[in-house]
Amino acid sequence: MSRITALIAEDEAPQRAALLDMLAEAWPALDVVAVCEDGVSALEAAREHRPAVAFLDIRMPGVNGLDVARAVVAGGGLVVFTSAYDDYAIKAFEAGAADYVLKPVQPARLAQAVERLQARLEEPRPADLQALVENLEARLRPQGERLIRWISASIGDSVRMIGIDEVLYFQAQDKYVRVVTGHDEAIIRTPVKDLLAGLDPDTFWQVHRGVVVRVAAIDRLRKDELGKATLSLRGRDDCLPVSAAFLHRFRGM
Repeated sequence: MSRITALIAEDEAPQRAALLDMLAEAWPALDVVAVCEDGVSALEAAREHRPAVAFLDIRMPGVNGLDVARAVVAGGGLVVFTSAYDDYAIKAFEAGAADYVLKPVQPARLAQAVERLQARLEEPRPADLQALVENLEARLRPQGERLIRWISASIGDSVRMIGIDEVLYFQAQDKYVRVVTGHDEAIIRTPVKDLLAGLDPDTFWQVHRGVVVRVAAIDRLRKDELGKATLSLRGRDDCLPVSAAFLHRFRGM
């Protein structure tokens, strides 16, 4: 077998170190070309290195593991998710992109995943890996009671209940997150990462590590002479930053 390159993405340092140690034991010949602690750097590494395999946490700061998986699969690679989700949600990957390993990762289970990866690397690559990523995302999409419907936010010395349909965007600011509506704004303590778990991804897009915006509120994307991208919103003066990792969302807009 020729040189096999790998990308590791895990936002928790102890789990990241443990995974690297277990992989060194289970697959000594594996060439780990990138170890990332957030989704943005993992997505950039996937596009730069085009790894043959990737071990990805599903939920990471910045960009989730599904977006990174799309980039890995587009480059011809296979994916193993290290996830806290149960096997009901991850079944979409059992016969497809590769495998899943529930946290906390156990050496024996990881060794089994490595064996499956090695076997699949010798086989013709399935043509529908991207479809499997989409299938998994649909399974994990918040539905019903898991969707955020109301935001309890501070405005001065009072607390306001803001309906999710009023929100134009969320923006991280120091230890807080701004909740901006068409008429005012408020402050909450819930991190952007946690908000994303309860937002409909067809309605709200993450466009930056610290910015989530209502898609219907977007007017246009602009790039300056240095290639820096920003968003403008309909009928507003707001100018929101867009990370390079999220520019793929705007292709064809």
